[in-house]
Amino acid sequence: MATAEVVPRRWSLVGRDAELEAFGAVLDDPGCSGFLIFGEPGVGKTRLAEECLALADLRGHAVARAAATGAAAEIPLGAIAHLLPDGVDLSHPVAGFAAAVRLMSRAYAATARLVLLIDDLHLLDSASALLLRQLMETGAVFLVGTVRSDASSGESAVTLGRGDAVHHADLAPLTWREVSELLGAALAGHVHRESVDRLHAASGGNPLYLGELVRGALAEGRLTNDGEIWRLATDEPLPVTRRLTDLIRHRLATVAPPARRVLDVLALCGPVSVADLERDPGADVLDELERAGLVTVVRERRRAYARLAHPLYAEVLPADVTEPRRREILREQADRLEATGARRREDAMRLASYRLAGTGTADPALLLQAARLAAYGDDHARALAFLRAIPEEELTFPALLLLGRTLSEAGRPLEAEDVLRRADGTARTESRALAVALARTHNLMWCRGAAREEAVAANDAARDRVTSPAGLRALRVNEANIVSSLGHHAESLALLDGMPDEEPPVDDIAGVIAWTAAAATRASALSFLGRGQEAVRWAERAVALCVRARDEGRGYAPQEAAARSALVLALTESGRLEEARVTGEHAYTDPAGAPTGWQRTLLLFPLARNAWLAGRPASARRWYAEIVHDTRPQGVIIRPLALTGLAAAAALQGDVRAAEAALAEHAGLAAPAARVPEERLGEAWTHVARGERGEARRVLRAAAAEARERGQFSSEAVLLTDLARLGAAAEVAGRLAELARAGGPFTAARAELAAALAAADPDGLSAVAGDLDRMGAGLLAAEAAGAAAELWRRAGNSRRASAAAARSAANAARCEGARTPVLRTAGAATPLTAREGEVAILAAEGLASRDIAAKLSISVRTVDNHLQRVYAKLGVSTRGELAGRLGHRST
Repeated sequence: MATAEVVPRRWSLVGRDAELEAFGAVLDDPGCSGFLIFGEPGVGKTRLAEECLALADLRGHAVARAAATGAAAEIPLGAIAHLLPDGVDLSHPVAGFAAAVRLMSRAYAATARLVLLIDDLHLLDSASALLLRQLMETGAVFLVGTVRSDASSGESAVTLGRGDAVHHADLAPLTWREVSELLGAALAGHVHRESVDRLHAASGGNPLYLGELVRGALAEGRLTNDGEIWRLATDEPLPVTRRLTDLIRHRLATVAPPARRVLDVLALCGPVSVADLERDPGADVLDELERAGLVTVVRERRRAYARLAHPLYAEVLPADVTEPRRREILREQADRLEATGARRREDAMRLASYRLAGTGTADPALLLQAARLAAYGDDHARALAFLRAIPEEELTFPALLLLGRTLSEAGRPLEAEDVLRRADGTARTESRALAVALARTHNLMWCRGAAREEAVAANDAARDRVTSPAGLRALRVNEANIVSSLGHHAESLALLDGMPDEEPPVDDIAGVIAWTAAAATRASALSFLGRGQEAVRWAERAVALCVRARDEGRGYAPQEAAARSALVLALTESGRLEEARVTGEHAYTDPAGAPTGWQRTLLLFPLARNAWLAGRPASARRWYAEIVHDTRPQGVIIRPLALTGLAAAAALQGDVRAAEAALAEHAGLAAPAARVPEERLGEAWTHVARGERGEARRVLRAAAAEARERGQFSSEAVLLTDLARLGAAAEVAGRLAELARAGGPFTAARAELAAALAAADPDGLSAVAGDLDRMGAGLLAAEAAGAAAELWRRAGNSRRASAAAARSAANAARCEGARTPVLRTAGAATPLTAREGEVAILAAEGLASRDIAAKLSISVRTVDNHLQRVYAKLGVSTRGELAGRLGHRST
């Protein structure tokens, strides 16, 4: 577990590959003499320069370092005096410089030139800059320097940076993905998407600021790990450390009082019209702040706005503003915004915020408008703040409906249900009754985990007031979604029969919502029924409609999230696993439009399932852990499946302790609205990780029978395939072949795998390994090729055995450390029997012979005999060597 003390001060270098590659090329070019790195304070200039120096050292160059400081600049050559040769007399500058150049050129003539790093090059005195320029031009020195962006026009930076022989690299802040990668490396674990969002936004991608934010959050217990995932406390602000405060205050220390007043306004109010700021205190002050890099001016259509250049300035500046001055600023800005008409969409939120913070009250209509905008942007905390500020007697139907929806999204389903019932009591029109019914069933199903009967009853209750054909279709689609979510997929499809096939125009809001909901629900149901290719067609149409609407400025974010979730599920089921992964991860990590709240959970589940089926347990574990974290403490229907998926993924990595912890939490859940047979995968693979393959087969056999009875054919195929992998291929091959006739290519490939395993057919296994590899099912491909290798070795065909083994190893290397019985025992000169494999795995896990005997219901002597044969086949002589040979990881 990482703490503030152990998170390294020197973080990994991330996002600077292009600059390092450019440095390497410039260093190798005899016509180049320098590499200058420009950037804002804290952006990583020194860190990159140090990597450049290390690279030069590796390539055989002599390296040296100097630091330019304000104090050293007072003494000519003070920063580089320690580098000058002995005996150089600088009392006569011309002769002394010539002697220094001659001696240093001679010193490095026979070797690679000296690579000299000077940090804060802009602080270098003019004499040092002049001497270094001469050394660069003679080829004695290759200069690596760092320069602050706002000092790039300084004398020394200009002297040493001019000409084509000196390469300039401008460091930009880290992107969202680079921040995510950096956080994962520093914390040695997965970081929740929302936490990455907050840290990236607060740091502005500045690595120095990011490090201080992380250390502060760890020190104050606001960044914690539940054993699987790191996440910031959502209801608390990010702490700003003393060091970070000092850094920012030092940056702002030279600002004159009129400019400081502008900064205070921007810190309290966010972006402000340039026209307003230029009236008071004047354009000159704003220009000065922009040149200093403290303020940025952005244009939106015909209007220009000024904002703080870094978000952390807004965390530090308000602390120095007195309370009377704060209220005065907020009232002034509210009055100005109102006077201009508050015409921009986000002006309502700004105006409401100013009024509440400045006076404690605001107009109820303004608060409702602001809450709608905040909710649309998934800022539920802010939306609730606006709604709670509306007086009780002013809570109209629209306010109650929005409050109920927002409470639901904020993870407060019981409060949401109470408010939505109040809203239902004031719904006097069909459209309002329908809106409440949809909101209530969503809250009951996804946020409270209610039983089918309660959710369907809430949907049916609206039928007395919803009588139009369009309204009744919407209720029918909603019911289909409810029953599909609970695993009744055939019934869901029956409810959707007769729904319009033609897509509505994008300006028909109710039509688009109903049609995309129907298409996404149909696609999901078809996927779980094993009809992946049909599902893909419906999901693609739903996504395309949402994209068209978004392109025309009409956003349907919830509907698009559901459609993309269904598409990932469908692509996976149809055997396009890699395409499904790319589609889902792009939607999840796109900073411009990533889903939030339940929409994110809806997308994460098919992503996690895709990773599991592809044989990438680390990715599956990460996604399932995020779902589990997001759905605490309320009983969302998807949480039980996420917990067992987490257990299965951990078990596949050999982490029995984590698997057992997830299963224990699953066992402690209240009875869910529905149990899904696929949930038994966690239990089964935990048995496998313990070496209890017989128990695993028993669990899978029962789960597959239940899936068949309930018509969940996709889940049945998954469970039967795992039975085949664990030694029961002959038992399940026939049923998988039946499923393949109605399913798609992925089901067919798994049926072929089972048939080849049952027939001990190495040619068939090799062929299906290729099919599975092309589909993206890397782990199944690795196991098929590994099984083929063993059969070829047994047949004495070493050439084909080696080729199959190499193919198996190549696929396994992409499977994120997955450890299955086939992979763990593959590679023996003589293959292990099934019983020998069970004994070997249990012994590698540290069990004594008597414990193995008890687990497998055999005698201790039989266990020891099996072990002796295992040792001979694997070329080991002790249990410790056996553990190493099988890739055992202690738990």
